[in-house]
Amino acid sequence: MTDKKTRTGLGRGLSTLMADVPEGGKDLSQIDVDQIHANPDQPRRSFPKHEMGELATSIREKGVIQPLILRPHPSRPGEYEIVAGERRWRAAQIARLHQVPAVIRDFDDTEALEVAIIENIQRADLNPVDEAQAFRQLMQRFGHTQEQLSEALGKSRSHIANQTRLLSLPADVLEMLQDGRLSAGHARVLVPLEHASDLARRVVAQGLSVRQTEVLARKAPPSPKAPTKRITKDADTRALEGDLSAAIGMNVTVNHKRGGAGSVTVSYADLEGLDAICRLLSSGSVGQ
Repeated sequence: MTDKKTRTGLGRGLSTLMADVPEGGKDLSQIDVDQIHANPDQPRRSFPKHEMGELATSIREKGVIQPLILRPHPSRPGEYEIVAGERRWRAAQIARLHQVPAVIRDFDDTEALEVAIIENIQRADLNPVDEAQAFRQLMQRFGHTQEQLSEALGKSRSHIANQTRLLSLPADVLEMLQDGRLSAGHARVLVPLEHASDLARRVVAQGLSVRQTEVLARKAPPSPKAPTKRITKDADTRALEGDLSAAIGMNVTVNHKRGGAGSVTVSYADLEGLDAICRLLSSGSVGQ
């Protein structure tokens, strides 16, 4: 007998989980809001007051249109934990609703987090950094490939690859991107540059367009470095670097020396990136 955890690595696999996400009025229940609890591992932490107020107004007028996804609470018999829909649950309380429509699914901890991430990715208001981190988490923690994400989420593989590359930017540039001072188009221009932070501050200060940022990037002087002997890598090594970088959402450099020895360097932009590397190494999923 095959354990369900080993069938596709972690959890039941993305396609199966997506099949469990409700559509229309399938299997709906009306659940008391005070029987529902937030998931402490919910990947979305920000619930701006103005957004919640707008959603609460909409719920008062039209009700909760999209049902919540719940699972039986792991430690509170007869109560439920949110898998997806915490914003709707919070707004329903503001709107003074006593019950909300929900679908109950028997997800374990890993699957619950996986579906919560997927639901956040599908939201139109997710900023590029949060989206990129969600893609990276699905690939690193759950072992999904870019092809699997592309098929299940209806997003192109190039979009997923471009978004995850943004995470190699310095932390201050990611902050500008996250709060809307920079667009994803601006950020993609800055990804390969040594002086990304300096150029990003100039782009924001001068209100430059993406096209103007591209011109500025071409004129940017190279970063001063000690002279080194240039080593030309073979095509296979460059392809391996590209595949590894795309798979984990961080820049990977492979230095192969004569005699078979060498090193692999993974560059991370912030502590979240370091944590992700540590999880990869400790989970034993590297190289699978």
